[in-house]
Amino acid sequence: MNAAAMRIPAALLAAVAAALAAAAHAGDEHARPAQLAPAYRQECGACHLPYPPAMLPAASWQRLMGNLQHHFGADASLDAATTRALASWVAANAGTSGRVRAAPPEDRITRSAWFVREHHEVPAAAWQRPAVKSTANCSACHARAAEGDFDEHRVRIPR
Repeated sequence: MNAAAMRIPAALLAAVAAALAAAAHAGDEHARPAQLAPAYRQECGACHLPYPPAMLPAASWQRLMGNLQHHFGADASLDAATTRALASWVAANAGTSGRVRAAPPEDRITRSAWFVREHHEVPAAAWQRPAVKSTANCSACHARAAEGDFDEHRVRIPR
């Protein structure tokens, strides 16, 4: 073979690189930006960050969606058709990796073992800062949280 025939096309190299990157994050649902359903982004994102469904197991989502009238102290009720559609979508996209298999206390993402482990180095006082306010305010430190991007290399904790 001549040298030209041995060159690997750039498109093939790009595809292989993308596949390797995806494989490196396989099983780490939190490393990949989430593709959120428009209805989920609209309904859930109207009040808070539309958390990627992979952050909780299906059992947690089932309980949350079945009790929207008492959603962490607020009435987040939706019409029956929307509730069914969203419940089905979050269940289908719920976390399945070992780190989210067990439901956290009160089905709170911020009380899950993986969340606590990932944030153990954040000083308790940081959660009380005016720009942060609570552990549920992911966007305070993860600027691209609304897109489902929680890459720890881009974290900026407000002062």
